[in-house]
Amino acid sequence: MPRLRQVPREEVTDPLTAFFYDQFLTADGTTKTGSPGDWWRVFALDPKIFRHCVQGFQLYRESSLDPVLRELGQTRAGWARQSQFVFSQHCKQLRALGVSEEKIEAVAHWQVSDRFDELERAVLAYTDGLVLDGGRVHDEVFAVLERHLTDEHLLELTYVTCLYEMHATMVRALRLEFDDRPDPIVEVPAPEGYGTRDIADELTVRRE
Repeated sequence: MPRLRQVPREEVTDPLTAFFYDQFLTADGTTKTGSPGDWWRVFALDPKIFRHCVQGFQLYRESSLDPVLRELGQTRAGWARQSQFVFSQHCKQLRALGVSEEKIEAVAHWQVSDRFDELERAVLAYTDGLVLDGGRVHDEVFAVLERHLTDEHLLELTYVTCLYEMHATMVRALRLEFDDRPDPIVEVPAPEGYGTRDIADELTVRRE
């Protein structure tokens, strides 16, 4: 379950929030893409934050940046930040833009894939620099981007990619949508009868 309270439709008084509930949520509360829909109901707790979020969504839909490049950045950001929700939703957006299944699957292992052209590889490398390396981007990566994109497009690519890293982080922390799942990093139980004495003996053998 999400970690915060969900706002039911009957409690919504903000007109913009009500509009998005009616547009994006089905009668059973899920979304048209099949996700649980709890992102909308949790973020509706604060209409100011809700409005800021949906304005961010609208921003990139009004741009002249190639939408495939934008979605490659968003999809890879979801994968790199380990958000199943962001990764899954933007795989769907790539598909809607006509990107092949092979190319969508290759986003997860773009470094060894021949499915991407020079600019697409640079976008994916740039995304990894933003998400995995905290903004540390090699000059050679940026030089390729600069050969193909305007400064305005580079600013937008940077902003949108980082925006979706933020969303990926938030949905994981709040256990929303497809990121409402147990943490996979847990202790694996030892065989029955294996105790602390056995561990001490094993460490002793390794030191010897």
